[in-house]
Amino acid sequence: MAKEMKVYTGTGKRKTSVARVALTPGTGKITINGRDVNEYFPYQTLVMDLMQPLVATNTSETFDVVANVSGGGFSGQAGAVRHGITRALLEYDSTTPKDSENSFRKILKSEGFITRDPRKKERKKPGLKKARRAPQFSKR
Repeated sequence: MAKEMKVYTGTGKRKTSVARVALTPGTGKITINGRDVNEYFPYQTLVMDLMQPLVATNTSETFDVVANVSGGGFSGQAGAVRHGITRALLEYDSTTPKDSENSFRKILKSEGFITRDPRKKERKKPGLKKARRAPQFSKR
């Protein structure tokens, strides 16, 4: 029987998107909802955005990333995958002391990847057209 590979998981969120991410030892292949990352996301900047935690920790060629994403649009989904990758990397590096100079937590925290982006769409208020957009004022 083959030796079992360790899978590191993380759940990432951004706006209304939720991503379940699994990191497995591999060659750096990224799959999102069963499709290649470059095929799934329409813009290369979104791909670069979700790769940031792997690049910061020099593990982009070490792990294969498999993500299931739901909700929101492309930008929110890319942010959710990035957050999930960060959490999975923290699970992988959990044995390293947190105050160590080369711990993933210290690197990812300084880059701002651990904190979930709290910005969401503001709710619509009564009497307004959108959250803050008032109807056009007419003097007469």
